[in-house]
Amino acid sequence: MSQQPLVSAVISTYNGAKYIKKAIDSVLGQTYKNIELIITDDCSTDDTPKIIFEYLKKDSRIRSFKNKSNIGSYKSLNKAIRATKGKYIANLDDDDIWIDSQKIKKQVEFMEKNNDYGLVGGGMIKIDIKNNEIARFVFPEHDREIRKSILSANNLIAHSSALFRKDIWEKAAGYNALFDYSADLDLWLKMGKISKFYNFQEYFIYYLEKEGSEIFFSRKNSSRRKIWLNIKMRKQYKNDYPSYKKAILLCWASFFYSFLPYKQKQKLRLTLVKSRAFMFRLPFCRSKK
Repeated sequence: MSQQPLVSAVISTYNGAKYIKKAIDSVLGQTYKNIELIITDDCSTDDTPKIIFEYLKKDSRIRSFKNKSNIGSYKSLNKAIRATKGKYIANLDDDDIWIDSQKIKKQVEFMEKNNDYGLVGGGMIKIDIKNNEIARFVFPEHDREIRKSILSANNLIAHSSALFRKDIWEKAAGYNALFDYSADLDLWLKMGKISKFYNFQEYFIYYLEKEGSEIFFSRKNSSRRKIWLNIKMRKQYKNDYPSYKKAILLCWASFFYSFLPYKQKQKLRLTLVKSRAFMFRLPFCRSKK
């Protein structure tokens, strides 16, 4: 019997037939073998269930659940994680890919040697739907650096790169789906009150940018609700992390930006992305020609 701690990879998917094969293959291709994969199908209407079933027949390490109704990705992730058996949990969004076959091995080895750390991540390469590289991001490495900016940054630990201790997830009470697309950041902030952060300075994932959305500010009016939720979420941690005032200022800037005409937004976009990259000291690469 393997002496390695069991790792549980979790994928929540909804109509992910176009991408999920690559995601699953990147889990099964890890050199770290004491791993299980839990997939929650959030009531897909495409060929996702068929694809998952084919993998279930091929690999006994895979388990799957299908929701009776569409409940959203974060509630689905909570459901998946509750069903896991592992000491460590590794997230993977259904349209992302682990590009380093030793990702889990490296993260587990670090966590086994550093019991005071509860959450680790790594760098990401952003790609478009044609697999063209858009940008590369390596996030602040050490706990102190991450804490300094995590409240004011969009997110300094990429969701699909994360590996965390299940007991820390339980103490943090899992994802709060109220916060919509920021529920992962909310979970990280809860975990940070219990344990320490670390980011590997290596590229662990391909992150798919499906619609060419803004890196910093959203253009859609519907995003204003998300901005309000972001403000509400950050208020919960104003006494736990520095840069609260900066975080709220950036949220308000996002809100007012959403009212600008499209052309003005485009002119501001590059400047804002550059300043954000400088602010958080993230290496940023433009699209390759």
